[in-house]
Amino acid sequence: MTIKPLADRVVVKAAAVEETTKSGIILAASAQEKPQFAEVVAVGPGGEVNGKKVEMYVEVGQKVVVGKYAGVEVKLNKEEYTIVRQDDILAVIE
Repeated sequence: MTIKPLADRVVVKAAAVEETTKSGIILAASAQEKPQFAEVVAVGPGGEVNGKKVEMYVEVGQKVVVGKYAGVEVKLNKEEYTIVRQDDILAVIE
């Protein structure tokens, strides 16, 4: 099974979460921050969204910065993904 986003949606997979601090303290899962760095897994076709033409600027494989509380988290085939609107992507990492 795969995820195919619609309209201006993008599927991203979060980067690995830091489990220890710089000083070596191990963090509990509840104390870990939600990662803001992610890799683009799938991109919707764009097109017309709410009466406006939307062109997709991100591509599969790009590393991006996503808003901290953006999107909807889903679990598929034991992997966790986040589906966000392209507007929720703040930057592309080069």
